[in-house]
Amino acid sequence: MLVAAVALLAVCCAGLLALCLWLMRAQKAQARLQAEREAAHDQRIRELGKRLDAYLSGSVRMGEELQELRRLVAPLPDKLSQMEQRDPGSLSFTQAARLIGMGASIEDLTQACGLTQAEAELMSRLHQPRPTKR
Repeated sequence: MLVAAVALLAVCCAGLLALCLWLMRAQKAQARLQAEREAAHDQRIRELGKRLDAYLSGSVRMGEELQELRRLVAPLPDKLSQMEQRDPGSLSFTQAARLIGMGASIEDLTQACGLTQAEAELMSRLHQPRPTKR
């Protein structure tokens, strides 16, 4: 009976040894798989970082250009006011443009602004609301 118990114990030890070897191989395979996944994630993070840097530099450039446009556009309302005050004839064109925006006809423009028929037609065509495309 002792021999049978020792034999059974030897078989159990051999089985446990085989199980340990199998688990060790499985662990190594999992470690390799995890390393591959981490490498892929690291590569993806680097790619996304490069894209983010490109977006940020584009945004900075766009902001700089926007600042430049603001600097250029800021004096325009004052210049327009000065031009309107200098040339009384141009005031009638400004007034005509406003009247066209409110729906005035060509006859209304000639009477209210002192424009010729041709000038009123030109102003009407220039300042008509354009139909929106769908």
